Amino acid sequence: MGKNAPHQDFRIGDVLRVSCPPTQARVANVSRFDIAVEWPWGEIDPQSRFRWNGQRAFATSPDAPDWTTSLFRTDPEPWNLSVGDNCLVGIPETLVRITDIGRYDPPQDVGWLPRPHTLLGVVPADYPDETVTEDDVDTIYIDSAAPVTIELVSRS
Repeated sequence: MGKNAPHQDFRIGDVLRVSCPPTQARVANVSRFDIAVEWPWGEIDPQSRFRWNGQRAFATSPDAPDWTTSLFRTDPEPWNLSVGDNCLVGIPETLVRITDIGRYDPPQDVGWLPRPHTLLGVVPADYPDETVTEDDVDTIYIDSAAPVTIELVSRS
């Protein structure tokens, strides 16, 4: 995961710099509301009670809540992609603020491997506290297969 703050040291209110280098992915499905790419990281968990299909969806409208809160981006944008297209998936360097922390022992069954033990709920660093709803929050899975770099920038 590159330069990372210690896992147990994360606190609600921390501002983090996150990024993930762009990686090649293929568009598997396109619908009216989103596209699905074959997720280039992680693998399907054969022991899971969930049946993850190995894909991740991206909203096809820049006004959709999922598009505005998602850390991961496609290049080109989802609304410019068709089934079978190749694209890049990654996280441009972004400042976020932690709004929630989930720690799981045993690690959480989410349908893919590795199973996450720590999840960080985050919003853009400049997002006003009083307006945060569950729909505004994205999740960072600590020690996921995606090579996400997390750096502590400030602590309140």
